[in-house]
Amino acid sequence: MSELIDDLYQLGDQIEDTKAPEAPIEQMWTKAKFENKLVNPTNRRKLSVIIVGTGLAGGAAAATLGEAGYNVKSFCYQDSPRRAHSVAAQGGINAAKNYNDDGDSIYRLFYDTVKGGDYRSRESNSYRLAEVSTDIIDQCVSQGVPFARDYGGLLDNRSFGGVQVARTFYARGQTGQQLLIGAYQAMERQVAAGTVEQFTRHEMLEVVIVDGKARGIIARDMVTGEIETHVADAVVLASGGYGNVFYLSTNAMGCNVTASWRAHRKGAYFANPCYTQIHPTCIPVAGDYQSKLTLMSESLRNDGRIWVPKRAEDCEKDPRDIPEEDRDYYLERKYPAFGNLVPRDIGSRQAKVVCDEGRGVGPKVGDFRRGVYLDFANAINRLGKEAVKAKYGNLFDMYQRITGENPYEVPMRIYPAVHYTMGGLWVDYDLETTIPGLFAAGEANFSDHGANRLGASSLMQCLSDGYFVLPNTIRDYLARGPFEPVAEDAPEVLEARKSVEDRIEKFLSIKGERTVDSFHKELGNIVWEYCGMERNDAGLRKAIDLIRSLREEFWRNLKVPGSAATLNQSLEKAGRVADFFELAELMCIDALHRTESCGCHFRTESQTEDGEALRDDDKFAYVAAWEFTGGDQGSYKPPVLHKEDLVYKNIALKQRSYK
Repeated sequence: MSELIDDLYQLGDQIEDTKAPEAPIEQMWTKAKFENKLVNPTNRRKLSVIIVGTGLAGGAAAATLGEAGYNVKSFCYQDSPRRAHSVAAQGGINAAKNYNDDGDSIYRLFYDTVKGGDYRSRESNSYRLAEVSTDIIDQCVSQGVPFARDYGGLLDNRSFGGVQVARTFYARGQTGQQLLIGAYQAMERQVAAGTVEQFTRHEMLEVVIVDGKARGIIARDMVTGEIETHVADAVVLASGGYGNVFYLSTNAMGCNVTASWRAHRKGAYFANPCYTQIHPTCIPVAGDYQSKLTLMSESLRNDGRIWVPKRAEDCEKDPRDIPEEDRDYYLERKYPAFGNLVPRDIGSRQAKVVCDEGRGVGPKVGDFRRGVYLDFANAINRLGKEAVKAKYGNLFDMYQRITGENPYEVPMRIYPAVHYTMGGLWVDYDLETTIPGLFAAGEANFSDHGANRLGASSLMQCLSDGYFVLPNTIRDYLARGPFEPVAEDAPEVLEARKSVEDRIEKFLSIKGERTVDSFHKELGNIVWEYCGMERNDAGLRKAIDLIRSLREEFWRNLKVPGSAATLNQSLEKAGRVADFFELAELMCIDALHRTESCGCHFRTESQTEDGEALRDDDKFAYVAAWEFTGGDQGSYKPPVLHKEDLVYKNIALKQRSYK
């Protein structure tokens, strides 16, 4: 092990993906599926899999593995699998069908994904994602997902940011909901068939490791407070991302990192934690009282035009009174080739730039106006109000209910907000973490998007992993069975269970004066301010000190009322925020060590003359996979950085340009 770097971390051994087969990239997935071992139908009935999470990745995986004949246990903390946060996705799902004959292809989707991710994703995984995308649409149509269709009845497409073709399939502004219903009904069919056992209102609090392999989880019944042990032959984490570390985000209030972080503490490497996506089209913050933010679909940028006044003194005017010549359509001006459909990281940073210049719109929050206009006047004049309503009506209605403003008459106000995380558990080509038998799917892993995800690619990855990738890779691991049974009183199981019980008791015994939410809000402000849209050396070092100080107070002054033997939302939040504290520090360390700018990770010290992100491929063309080395409740050993070099054989590395 190397010496301590910056008094913060150590450098460990290189890491590499050894599962991707040696083959041309277009043949790699076909070869992998053939070479992966099979499990005959009789033996599948003897094998069991635990899946944590019932969103698109988890629900699709449970349905597919149950259909194949495995014994599946499915866990979610919601009262129904249909409440998984996948339900909130609005705009659409990408697929390289090329129905419009506009030049799309599997290779172009692969290229757009790698370029959009600023050349920080793994080629093999990104190509497989593009390849499988075409199957997803067929699967969902056969399930009855009501995708939008054109006048002739054919599936319709629209464009999303970072591309110049129309490849996004959609169901108005409710695509996630419709896709989740499809996965949910497929899973419920297996529940009825007896192959999937469903556990709602259960939160995973620990992973059970036996002989170095993942063999189960410890979960808490959130209604009764009972601590339960569940064992299996393999464990899949499909528990989503960690955007709520910022407190304010577009994520559901319950979204958390606990399942992934408990696995990380047990030996699963955590990759690229500083890669967090800021979505450019969200309803702006209205005041200090808010606890979440609302996404406005990126699809709105197809027809809406983004602008601010050219002069700061016009910012208080009614936007309808500002003449065309006094408006700055800054994305169209700076990026004429892509206009308002630039990738999310660029759109977000440019909104911040114009607001920092004093040209933001809307009411002041603090000392600034944090908002830009998204204007549909041209679209309504061109297409007619009814046509715009048919495309975006539910989104317009939602905006009006929240803001009290009619977007058919007055331009929407939008501003960037935390939306998605490209970082996650490190996985190989088989989606297996560094713990054998522990797999991660969907947003819980890091694998496909690099430093920035293109719009409409989240649903694509989740369903790709759940329906097609994981079922074909986990069987290679399960084929090693039958596995030695694990008793619920095995020493490893009892140790994991005791750690959960001790942690819960610790939260209840502190009896301090501050609520969990107050700590979470302060932590989120720190991470947003210093590890948000812009980062720099001094700010990140300050953030680490502030996080450590606040964490120390958390473990000393936390107040959790009630008991563990009942429904206790404060207790649930305490465990999640404790994990957010540890994650937040690692995010800042990861951002500090990566002195380049790439995608969503923008270091002010590394930019071009015109303010664009400036990568350093000689030093940072790698995945940063972090190893937890021990510690608890405020006292931790430095993490260890393992680098996976990114080798590009099919796409040439170059600085991104969307101009």
